Amino acid sequence: MNIYRFEKKYTDLPEVIPLFPLNNVLLLPKCKLPLNLFENRYLHMFDSALSTDRIIGMIQPSENLKSHKDNPNPKIYKIGCAGFIVAFNQTNDNRYEIVLKGLSRFEIKKEVDLLNGFRRAKVNWKSFKDDLSSVSPTKPTDRIMFEEKLKIYLKKLDVSADWQQIEASSDEDLVNSISMGCPFSNIEKQALLEAKNLEDRLKVLNSLLDMSINDNRGMENRSFS
Repeated sequence: MNIYRFEKKYTDLPEVIPLFPLNNVLLLPKCKLPLNLFENRYLHMFDSALSTDRIIGMIQPSENLKSHKDNPNPKIYKIGCAGFIVAFNQTNDNRYEIVLKGLSRFEIKKEVDLLNGFRRAKVNWKSFKDDLSSVSPTKPTDRIMFEEKLKIYLKKLDVSADWQQIEASSDEDLVNSISMGCPFSNIEKQALLEAKNLEDRLKVLNSLLDMSINDNRGMENRSFS
């Protein structure tokens, strides 16, 4: 009998995965993302994923949509991040509350036929093998400079934050949680997703914080956690 492993290897990843296009939502490897599923096709998507690999591919629409109703099957970016279902709850009003843990980014090779209304695609994992391995820490000077900039950003936007939790987090957790949690645009979040490694993601994030510090219109009184 093979020993069950919670951690996945590159060879464990399937060739075809379900796609969940979601506007302005970012999932990164090793991070957790709570989701609320209620649309019929995505309830089917969840059941299908749960009965197979427990993997769902999160991906952003490349179109500028005000709502999902504008286009039920919008154009999407080529690169997304696959999440592994680590928790779920069926509610009394027929929804699924689920939690995905980011596994690895992927690149869409081509979409295949719909299944019960939800999109699927053949994907390439090869370019993102390192997502499944440990990450080298950023330089201490990078961390210190980033935290100082983050304090200015949050203060300027009048945003509350748990600094004890921030200071206790690892470099990877901090950079990724800020990337996922801040109210950046689709394009900006896609740039964070496609950054080659943690060091490059930090550079992108620093640039976005600089821009936000200089222009915070419509961003007041947000809560960051």
